[in-house]
Amino acid sequence: MSLVDALYDRLPEPIGSYLKRRRHNRLNAPKPQTLGEHIIATVKTVVWAVTVVTIVNGLALASFVVPTGSMESTVMAGDFLFVNKFKYGPSTPQIIPFINQPLPYFKLPALWKPAQGDIIVFVFPGNRYEVKPQNFEYYLKRCVAVAGDMLFIKAGKIYVNGVEYPLPKHGQFYSWDAEVRKQVYESDRASTFPAGRGYTRDDYGPIRIPKQGDIIDLTEQNFAEWAVFIGREGHEVDQYNRRIDGVSASTYTVERNYVFGMGDNRDNSLDSRFWGFIPEDDVVGTPMVVYWSWEPDDAQSGKRLSFLQRLKSIRWGRLGTIIN
Repeated sequence: MSLVDALYDRLPEPIGSYLKRRRHNRLNAPKPQTLGEHIIATVKTVVWAVTVVTIVNGLALASFVVPTGSMESTVMAGDFLFVNKFKYGPSTPQIIPFINQPLPYFKLPALWKPAQGDIIVFVFPGNRYEVKPQNFEYYLKRCVAVAGDMLFIKAGKIYVNGVEYPLPKHGQFYSWDAEVRKQVYESDRASTFPAGRGYTRDDYGPIRIPKQGDIIDLTEQNFAEWAVFIGREGHEVDQYNRRIDGVSASTYTVERNYVFGMGDNRDNSLDSRFWGFIPEDDVVGTPMVVYWSWEPDDAQSGKRLSFLQRLKSIRWGRLGTIIN
């Protein structure tokens, strides 16, 4: 008996018997002879490989490429990470690998909930005015507050429920002079979330992270601030007439739990300060280790490096780095 068959014997019935039978049939199948048979065999192999990758990618483990420097120097743009998808609840496949086509998916109950300090990979909820994002994308940020927390940022320092949350080990700010930072703040007031509050990246809130069951009082002054949030929960919102699903509304009951994500590179991160809360259900995993790393872009021009240039820029020292 082979080692593989012995392993199959330890699996519950009828799974073990099915896998043993399938392996036996595959090993004893006649080899393709004609061109047509070779083509059919190749197609079957490709379909089987894509199916296995899709299932594993949904249930347990996935690969994620860091696209931007918003989390530097905790993780770097061009890092390839293995992501643990089991921790926050495995799901049926969310995308078709290789072509990045989103799929309807069902998420199983989570073993753990996202906690303050966790680095999380999640489905991007969309830009500030978008109820649905234009493209299905995964983002990576650090969870700094969870559902029910009161968040307040003052002069760049984060306070959660009145307690300062310190800058992570590799966190950083830009060394802007006072005039540049003032100009940045003025730009922030027109682009932070929610619209109309006039927050900046360094002076934000206080704001409560929505929790399932929270009742939000809606007024003429704040209805527009909550319109996108309510729309993201699946409702039709008419902010000009203050209607939800065609009915006049003076309150709204939150239907999901949310978290607040920020980049460790605080001045170079588009995050929850700019596009809003992250649904807890859309957190898909946490990165574990860097298995590959190179420079994706030229540091001076910002242009994409060629494949050979990227090979020359491999960051050998980052391979095997544990992410926390």
